[in-house]
Amino acid sequence: MERKDYQISFSLKENLSIMMRLLQFAQPYWKVFTLSLIAMAIVSGINAYLPIIVQRYIDQYLVNDVFEVGILVRVLLFYAGLTIAKLALTYIKDYLFKNASEQTVANLRRSIYEHVIHLEMRYFDQTPNGSVVSRVTNDTETIKEFWNVFMQVANGLFNAISIAIAMFTLDVKLALIFMAFLPVVIILMYIYQKKSTVIYGRMREALSKVNTELAESITGMMTIQHFNQTDRKKEEFDDVNQEYVDARIKMFKMDAVLLMPAISFIEVVVLVIILLMFGQEYLSGIAVNVGVLYAFTQYAKQFFNPIGEIMNSLSIFQNGIVSGSRVIHLIDKDDLAPHANPGATGEVAAGKIEITDLTFSYDGENDVLKNINITAEAGETIALVGQTGSGKSSIINLLMRFYEFNRGSIKIDDQSIKEIKDSDLREKMGLVLQDSFMFYGNVRDNITMYGDFTDQEVRKAAEFVNADKIIDNLEDGYQSKVIERGASFSTGEKQLISFARTILRDPTILILDEATANIDTETEMMIQEGLSNMRQGRTTIVIAHRLSTIKEADRIYVLRQGEIIESGTHDELIAQGGMYYDMYELQTTDA
Repeated sequence: MERKDYQISFSLKENLSIMMRLLQFAQPYWKVFTLSLIAMAIVSGINAYLPIIVQRYIDQYLVNDVFEVGILVRVLLFYAGLTIAKLALTYIKDYLFKNASEQTVANLRRSIYEHVIHLEMRYFDQTPNGSVVSRVTNDTETIKEFWNVFMQVANGLFNAISIAIAMFTLDVKLALIFMAFLPVVIILMYIYQKKSTVIYGRMREALSKVNTELAESITGMMTIQHFNQTDRKKEEFDDVNQEYVDARIKMFKMDAVLLMPAISFIEVVVLVIILLMFGQEYLSGIAVNVGVLYAFTQYAKQFFNPIGEIMNSLSIFQNGIVSGSRVIHLIDKDDLAPHANPGATGEVAAGKIEITDLTFSYDGENDVLKNINITAEAGETIALVGQTGSGKSSIINLLMRFYEFNRGSIKIDDQSIKEIKDSDLREKMGLVLQDSFMFYGNVRDNITMYGDFTDQEVRKAAEFVNADKIIDNLEDGYQSKVIERGASFSTGEKQLISFARTILRDPTILILDEATANIDTETEMMIQEGLSNMRQGRTTIVIAHRLSTIKEADRIYVLRQGEIIESGTHDELIAQGGMYYDMYELQTTDA
């Protein structure tokens, strides 16, 4: 399970810091946001002015028993014109803001993905797939709502300011009554922010667990069903799902107390005070401005409703802050995949490999490789054998620069692997794994990996490794559809296509990691012939389980618990009568 090394509670300073980081992704769209805010300010001004139109008509005409159709029509037309303008501007500001926010989130999601695909493999070893998916999908979707909060907050502030100006213009004493309740609202906001951050952090964490559990179950569905684990996995999912539900229920309880109900109560209190003041003036014989009374009853809703909306948006705001912190935490991870040293100019030419005193640890504490020394001359084939966990694949991981190492050295053609350009290293080293991965698309694209290769080159590569015999039997040949992970192809078929993918790039160094494991006998004969062709004129490193497949290797290295304990040719190792001899005898006896 992923380490919970991100926060779920934030100070005001940290909230502002997260917001500023998120706003950086909106920078390309600042003009659109600005136009939306201008439209928003105009709409707020119109909202504040509309009650004044009615107030003046009441106090100047109706109260004085003045009724003229012409005046009424002009007032109505003016009121209707402003209302139509308000509706049009509301549409414009909503469209512009939501369009820009959508683009901003797309920019954020693009940045996250670009960063994720450059992370070191260590991150993916330690982080569940579902957790990574949750960052890129769920958290960014939450941040999308987060931008709507900015619109609501800005709209609420513009409305509150416009209405406050209008109220002070009409009656300073009544306006001060409204202002007197602002500290109460601010205190409510502070309390909500402190409590909601923790609850939303737990809610996002629980949702991440749900995604992780779901992703793991889908990936391992065959194993789950085979070993009758459906009930156990259902119980596990129910547990994490209930944890998420409980977190959301806590959120609902808090929102029900501290959000709109509290604001509505304050609004009612203010209205009662205003009505009492007007009632007292009326009973005292003081003339009451009915238009002002009407305006302030309208302003009570218009002033507190935006504040209520801001309060209501705080729940989304806190959710967005937590999601934003998780996304920023991922973007700030600096354990990127290893790169060549700055200014590296080295290139792979002949393909000579020298590994000297190489020691490596995945976690920084337990060494999985200890003082490894391996040499492969250009064009030679060497093999790595040993029990599971002996360190064979770890050597390949370092040679392919999937992980960084700091103890010992790896040289290719007498130059440090760290001084060879990344592009050249990837192009000149071909890797074939035991489990060949195929992408959604078609067979041709899976061979070319969208590189610039002609159909003739693709076919020639497939023929070279015997993959053409399988591809030609497909209904649509090289254009045959490949579903997710190549599920419609057998392991052997995927392996041959993987060979074609590798050989198409004409690598100088070839690395085969258990390339013939789990293959049926008939397909293995085709694969062995393909491998024989692939090894010609190339430096080849083979990790093999079946020792009969590496008898012709120029040198064989036997590993145990991260150390090389034997090395030599097949005949030399048999003559030594050591671990290799025991492994070979065991396999030949079983055969």
